[in-house]
Amino acid sequence: MLESYLRDKLQKKDILIMTHIVLGYPSLEDSFKIIETMVKAGVDLIEMQVPFSEPIADGPVILRANQQALKGGATVQGCFDLAEKVTRAFDIPFLIMSYFNIPYKYGTTRFVSNMATRNLRGAIIPDLPPEEGQEYLKVMQTLHLAPILIFSPTTPIERMKYLATFARGFIYCIARKGVTGETTTFSEELGSYLSQCRKATSLPLALGFGIKEKADIDFLKGKAEIAVIGTQTIRIMEKKGIASVENFIRSLL
Repeated sequence: MLESYLRDKLQKKDILIMTHIVLGYPSLEDSFKIIETMVKAGVDLIEMQVPFSEPIADGPVILRANQQALKGGATVQGCFDLAEKVTRAFDIPFLIMSYFNIPYKYGTTRFVSNMATRNLRGAIIPDLPPEEGQEYLKVMQTLHLAPILIFSPTTPIERMKYLATFARGFIYCIARKGVTGETTTFSEELGSYLSQCRKATSLPLALGFGIKEKADIDFLKGKAEIAVIGTQTIRIMEKKGIASVENFIRSLL
């Protein structure tokens, strides 16, 4: 189980690192190299985004990566094939991140079954509320995969508690309103929000949106169990090349 893996890791580390990659950007071959670099650098788990033309929660950097991946010919099946190669090669958990249009068109049961046969551990689908995702949640439960649910600063505590009843693995806490890649203020207000999240669930908390440096991660220690790095990794890869990703991630540890 994903939660058991996280709990075991947290016996040895104050906070875990989860990175984000858009599959097919710059290419599927490069995606494998980036993942290999991330694993070598010491990340604890990775979310792999199946590219979509309208990723509504993502800012311009990840949006462009999605569009370029699609332009380069990335397909759902190609992403699953790469996921299988990755899970065979590296011994950390991998998750799928997607918008619901993709599993819906692919076939929800078929999509989740493909995740299971490729040894993926769970999925983050930010635009699928549990009220509209009963088929998805049922198949995820049957196949022992973790549906990662999302809290935001505008989510009332009762809604958080309700969402947590469907979640497995961990809860993804969005740091602020808006999209990925913008500036997040690591402040007392953010700490209060995470305290509110903690009251709603016993699952580990992951915090994403706007983490750029070690000081951000140090702030989160004792407040969240997982720091999520997404846009900043893509920026560095674009400016300095794939090899630079390893040094960046090591600088966060």
